[in-house]
Amino acid sequence: MILQTALKNNIYQLPKTSGVYLFYEKSQIIYIGKAINLRDRVKNHFQQPSYKDNLYLNKITKIDFINTNSEIEALVLEAQLIKKHLPKFNAIWKDDKNYFYVAVEGGKRPFIYITHQKSNSDTKYIGPFVEGQALKKTLKFLRRVFPFYTAARHSARPCTWCHLNLCPGVAPNLIEYKNNIKKLSQILQGKRKTALYVLKKEMATFSHSQEYENASKVRDKIQALEQVLAHTHVIEQAKSIVRSDLARLPKLLGMKKAIHKIECYDISNIQGKNAVGSMVVFMDGAPAKSQYKKFKIRMKNEPNDIAMLKEVLERRLAHSEWGYPEVMLIDGGKAQLNVAINSKSKTLNPKQTQSIKIISIAKGRQELLIEGKPKIPLKDLPQEIYNLVKHLDDEAHRFAITYHKKLRKRALLDN
Repeated sequence: MILQTALKNNIYQLPKTSGVYLFYEKSQIIYIGKAINLRDRVKNHFQQPSYKDNLYLNKITKIDFINTNSEIEALVLEAQLIKKHLPKFNAIWKDDKNYFYVAVEGGKRPFIYITHQKSNSDTKYIGPFVEGQALKKTLKFLRRVFPFYTAARHSARPCTWCHLNLCPGVAPNLIEYKNNIKKLSQILQGKRKTALYVLKKEMATFSHSQEYENASKVRDKIQALEQVLAHTHVIEQAKSIVRSDLARLPKLLGMKKAIHKIECYDISNIQGKNAVGSMVVFMDGAPAKSQYKKFKIRMKNEPNDIAMLKEVLERRLAHSEWGYPEVMLIDGGKAQLNVAINSKSKTLNPKQTQSIKIISIAKGRQELLIEGKPKIPLKDLPQEIYNLVKHLDDEAHRFAITYHKKLRKRALLDN
């Protein structure tokens, strides 16, 4: 899409902070969104437009923004502004049944839950929120500061949430509990300063009356709340941003074609016993768990990770029906990289496999080794690509360890 010069300049003036952005058609707001990084998110609407974006991109004449101190504030502010302005292109694919609300049920012991519809006139509804996952994460973190009930009744014994300090317990101080629910509601309505002011006033009152233990508890709550509001990550990076980052990867690896599929491999064993290999798959920068594979090593029980990797790769490369990736990432150094390169030429489909680019992550030396290119220190990788490589490697390790532990447990039960 060709951008007007004025609009392009408008985008590059946006800050790289969390906040809310507003798209205008003349004087009317037509779309509102939130972001971890305002400039990158807005830029991405134009560089990698979805079919929804294409409904309104040509109508935009102005872009405005409100930056926030945290992702939670961005989430709350987005909800407030959508409720106030009812932007045309937010409403096109969202009706009341698709938005999310935080319901606060009153009564002797108020409780909180997320819902799609406002059905009870006696219930307080906070919202609408666009993104359910971000809202769930926000409540999860706020619950650490203000424990709350999620149902009308509580068992006579402490529940799992009680042991995690996320539930008020069997017999809480109801006055204190209701005050906490009020503060949590204020935060979700964008009244963060009000909630903090009330807490600081409570702390001062306790200190003045020499109730130092209570004052200390309120002080800890204030610090925990400020930590949550400032440093909690609840907004997911848009997949389109990930695709944009992936567009930089072929050049880094010396490839001419685009990268859509990456596979990563790891080996897990204890002195050769219960040895397994894992293969995880990322499509367009996101895990494709339905394509993950696990391999029970067939070779003799001896600690030889190189030979085990060779076995796993040769078994995988024999399955052309799984579809080959553009890139294979190996956990290990130069020896592992060379084993993978050699394995490509020993398949029944060498013409298909030779185009696969092999790379390996040497965590000891903190380097990325690339087939046919000089190695790159991990610290010199663009942050987004480093994050992707690390995510792949961590996921392969997690998947291998999980399978290895399962085999060990089975072996112990059989003996």
